[in-house]
Amino acid sequence: MIIAIDGEASTGKSTQAKKIAEKFNYNYRDSGAYYRAITLYLIQNNISSNSNINQNILDKIDVKQKYENKKLSIYLNDVDVSGKIRGYKVSTNVSNYAKKPEIRNLVYKQLRNSDRSNSLVIDGRDIGTVVFPDATFKFFLCADSKVRAERRHKEINDKAVKLELIEKEIKYRDNTDSTRKVAPLKKADDAYEIDVTLLTIDQVFKKILDKIDSK
Repeated sequence: MIIAIDGEASTGKSTQAKKIAEKFNYNYRDSGAYYRAITLYLIQNNISSNSNINQNILDKIDVKQKYENKKLSIYLNDVDVSGKIRGYKVSTNVSNYAKKPEIRNLVYKQLRNSDRSNSLVIDGRDIGTVVFPDATFKFFLCADSKVRAERRHKEINDKAVKLELIEKEIKYRDNTDSTRKVAPLKKADDAYEIDVTLLTIDQVFKKILDKIDSK
Protein backbone atom coordinates (compact mmCIF):
# COMPACT_ATOMS: atom_id res chain seq x y z
CA MET A 1 0.00 0.00 0.00
CA ILE A 2 1.19 3.51 -0.83
CA ILE A 3 -0.34 6.57 0.84
CA ALA A 4 0.54 9.91 -0.77
CA ILE A 5 0.16 13.16 1.15
CA ASP A 6 0.70 16.23 -1.00
CA GLY A 7 0.03 19.88 -0.37
CA GLU A 8 1.25 23.39 0.12
CA ALA A 9 4.25 24.35 2.22
CA SER A 10 3.81 24.20 6.00
CA THR A 11 0.43 22.48 6.03
CA GLY A 12 1.60 19.65 8.28
CA LYS A 13 2.16 17.03 5.59
CA SER A 14 5.14 15.46 7.34
CA THR A 15 3.40 15.46 10.71
CA GLN A 16 0.40 13.60 9.30
CA ALA A 17 2.52 11.20 7.25
CA LYS A 18 4.51 10.23 10.34
CA LYS A 19 1.35 9.68 12.37
CA ILE A 20 -0.08 7.43 9.67
CA ALA A 21 3.18 5.48 9.36
CA GLU A 22 3.23 4.92 13.12
CA LYS A 23 -0.47 3.99 13.24
CA PHE A 24 -0.12 1.25 10.61
CA ASN A 25 3.57 0.43 11.05
CA TYR A 26 4.41 1.55 7.50
CA ASN A 27 7.68 2.92 6.14
CA TYR A 28 7.91 6.71 5.89
CA ARG A 29 9.65 8.95 3.35
CA ASP A 30 9.77 12.75 3.29
CA SER A 31 10.29 13.72 -0.35
CA GLY A 32 10.87 17.36 0.56
CA ALA A 33 13.82 16.35 2.72
CA TYR A 34 15.56 14.94 -0.35
CA TYR A 35 15.22 18.29 -2.12
CA ARG A 36 16.33 20.15 0.98
CA ALA A 37 19.43 17.99 1.43
CA ILE A 38 20.37 18.41 -2.24
CA THR A 39 19.79 22.18 -1.94
CA LEU A 40 22.03 22.28 1.13
CA TYR A 41 24.82 20.48 -0.73
CA LEU A 42 24.60 22.82 -3.73
CA ILE A 43 24.54 25.95 -1.56
CA GLN A 44 27.52 24.71 0.45
CA ASN A 45 29.42 24.14 -2.79
CA ASN A 46 28.45 27.53 -4.26
CA ILE A 47 26.44 26.00 -7.10
CA SER A 48 23.69 28.39 -8.14
CA SER A 49 20.18 27.26 -9.00
CA ASN A 50 20.71 29.06 -12.31
CA SER A 51 23.63 26.76 -13.13
CA ASN A 52 23.56 23.70 -15.32
CA ILE A 53 23.82 20.93 -12.73
CA ASN A 54 25.41 18.07 -14.61
CA GLN A 55 25.52 14.39 -13.73
CA ASN A 56 29.05 14.62 -12.34
CA ILE A 57 27.75 16.93 -9.63
CA LEU A 58 24.65 14.86 -8.93
CA ASP A 59 26.75 11.70 -8.62
CA LYS A 60 28.47 13.28 -5.61
CA ILE A 61 25.20 13.64 -3.73
CA ASP A 62 23.99 10.73 -1.61
CA VAL A 63 20.87 11.26 0.51
CA LYS A 64 19.47 8.68 2.92
CA GLN A 65 16.53 8.74 5.30
CA LYS A 66 16.03 6.76 8.47
CA TYR A 67 12.83 6.84 10.48
CA GLU A 68 13.10 5.24 13.91
CA ASN A 69 11.44 5.86 17.26
CA LYS A 70 9.27 8.64 15.81
CA LYS A 71 12.33 10.52 14.55
CA LEU A 72 13.32 11.15 10.94
CA SER A 73 17.04 11.51 10.31
CA ILE A 74 18.41 12.84 7.03
CA TYR A 75 21.95 11.98 5.96
CA LEU A 76 23.83 13.86 3.27
CA ASN A 77 26.91 11.90 2.24
CA ASP A 78 26.71 10.04 5.58
CA VAL A 79 26.52 13.26 7.64
CA ASP A 80 23.37 13.91 9.68
CA VAL A 81 21.89 17.17 8.35
CA SER A 82 18.41 16.80 9.84
CA GLY A 83 18.59 20.22 11.49
CA LYS A 84 20.49 22.09 8.80
CA ILE A 85 18.03 21.33 6.02
CA ARG A 86 15.26 23.11 7.98
CA GLY A 87 17.22 26.35 8.15
CA TYR A 88 15.97 29.60 6.64
CA LYS A 89 18.49 29.71 3.78
CA VAL A 90 17.57 26.23 2.56
CA SER A 91 13.85 26.93 3.00
CA THR A 92 13.98 30.06 0.86
CA ASN A 93 16.06 28.48 -1.91
CA VAL A 94 14.77 24.92 -2.19
CA SER A 95 11.99 25.69 -4.70
CA ASN A 96 14.48 27.24 -7.13
CA TYR A 97 16.54 24.05 -7.10
CA ALA A 98 13.58 21.67 -6.92
CA LYS A 99 12.08 22.94 -10.17
CA LYS A 100 15.13 21.75 -12.12
CA PRO A 101 14.33 18.53 -14.07
CA GLU A 102 17.69 16.91 -13.30
CA ILE A 103 17.16 17.31 -9.55
CA ARG A 104 13.56 16.10 -9.66
CA ASN A 105 14.61 13.03 -11.63
CA LEU A 106 17.27 12.26 -9.01
CA VAL A 107 14.69 12.42 -6.22
CA TYR A 108 12.12 10.39 -8.17
CA LYS A 109 14.68 7.65 -8.63
CA GLN A 110 15.49 7.57 -4.91
CA LEU A 111 11.83 7.53 -3.90
CA ARG A 112 10.88 4.78 -6.32
CA ASN A 113 13.85 2.72 -5.16
CA SER A 114 12.73 3.00 -1.53
CA ASP A 115 12.31 -0.21 0.39
CA ARG A 116 8.82 -1.27 -0.64
CA SER A 117 8.75 -4.64 1.08
CA ASN A 118 6.48 -2.82 3.54
CA SER A 119 3.80 -0.25 2.77
CA LEU A 120 4.88 3.37 2.31
CA VAL A 121 3.61 6.75 3.45
CA ILE A 122 5.20 9.58 1.46
CA ASP A 123 4.63 13.31 1.67
CA GLY A 124 5.52 15.95 -0.88
CA ARG A 125 4.05 18.05 -3.66
CA ASP A 126 3.77 15.66 -6.59
CA ILE A 127 3.67 12.20 -5.02
CA GLY A 128 0.10 11.47 -6.07
CA THR A 129 0.40 13.14 -9.48
CA VAL A 130 3.86 12.09 -10.70
CA VAL A 131 5.93 9.87 -8.39
CA PHE A 132 3.22 7.35 -7.47
CA PRO A 133 0.13 8.19 -9.57
CA ASP A 134 -1.35 4.79 -8.68
CA ALA A 135 -1.05 5.34 -4.91
CA THR A 136 -3.71 3.54 -2.88
CA PHE A 137 -4.76 6.72 -1.07
CA LYS A 138 -4.08 10.34 -1.99
CA PHE A 139 -4.52 13.40 0.22
CA PHE A 140 -3.94 17.08 -0.50
CA LEU A 141 -3.51 19.55 2.38
CA CYS A 142 -3.97 23.30 2.04
CA ALA A 143 -4.25 26.28 4.41
CA ASP A 144 -4.28 30.05 4.64
CA SER A 145 -0.81 31.48 3.96
CA LYS A 146 -0.70 33.49 7.21
CA VAL A 147 -1.44 30.40 9.30
CA ARG A 148 1.27 28.50 7.45
CA ALA A 149 3.73 31.34 8.02
CA GLU A 150 3.02 31.27 11.75
CA ARG A 151 3.69 27.53 11.84
CA ARG A 152 6.94 27.90 9.91
CA HIS A 153 8.01 30.80 12.18
CA LYS A 154 7.67 28.56 15.22
CA GLU A 155 9.62 25.80 13.45
CA ILE A 156 12.51 28.13 12.56
CA ASN A 157 12.54 29.50 16.12
CA ASP A 158 14.56 32.58 15.19
CA LYS A 159 13.20 35.96 16.34
CA ALA A 160 15.45 37.72 13.83
CA VAL A 161 13.33 36.28 11.01
CA LYS A 162 10.14 38.33 10.67
CA LEU A 163 6.76 36.64 10.27
CA GLU A 164 5.85 38.92 7.36
CA LEU A 165 8.96 37.84 5.48
CA ILE A 166 8.13 34.16 6.00
CA GLU A 167 4.61 34.66 4.65
CA LYS A 168 6.03 36.46 1.62
CA GLU A 169 8.45 33.59 1.01
CA ILE A 170 5.66 31.00 1.39
CA LYS A 171 3.53 32.79 -1.20
CA TYR A 172 6.54 32.97 -3.52
CA ARG A 173 7.19 29.28 -2.99
CA ASP A 174 3.54 28.41 -3.69
CA ASN A 175 3.72 30.32 -6.95
CA THR A 176 7.06 28.77 -7.93
CA ASP A 177 5.89 25.25 -7.12
CA SER A 178 2.52 25.57 -8.85
CA THR A 179 3.80 27.23 -12.04
CA ARG A 180 6.97 25.22 -12.69
CA LYS A 181 7.01 23.32 -15.98
CA VAL A 182 8.06 20.01 -14.43
CA ALA A 183 5.63 18.33 -12.01
CA PRO A 184 3.85 21.45 -10.72
CA LEU A 185 2.17 21.47 -7.33
CA LYS A 186 -1.46 20.55 -7.86
CA LYS A 187 -4.15 18.35 -6.40
CA ALA A 188 -4.50 14.98 -8.10
CA ASP A 189 -7.99 14.46 -9.53
CA ASP A 190 -8.59 11.54 -7.19
CA ALA A 191 -7.03 13.10 -4.08
CA TYR A 192 -9.04 13.98 -0.97
CA GLU A 193 -8.50 17.67 -0.15
CA ILE A 194 -8.36 18.88 3.46
CA ASP A 195 -8.21 22.57 4.39
CA VAL A 196 -6.26 22.49 7.65
CA THR A 197 -6.46 26.23 8.42
CA LEU A 198 -8.86 25.85 11.35
CA LEU A 199 -8.10 22.25 12.26
CA THR A 200 -5.85 20.79 14.93
CA ILE A 201 -3.32 18.07 14.13
CA ASP A 202 -5.61 15.45 15.65
CA GLN A 203 -8.63 16.68 13.69
CA VAL A 204 -6.72 16.42 10.41
CA PHE A 205 -5.48 12.97 11.39
CA LYS A 206 -9.04 11.81 12.11
CA LYS A 207 -10.21 13.01 8.69
CA ILE A 208 -7.42 11.02 7.02
CA LEU A 209 -8.14 7.88 9.05
CA ASP A 210 -11.87 8.16 8.37
CA LYS A 211 -11.14 8.32 4.64
CA ILE A 212 -8.84 5.29 4.79
CA ASP A 213 -11.32 3.31 6.90
CA SER A 214 -14.19 4.13 4.53
CA LYS A 215 -12.63 2.04 1.74
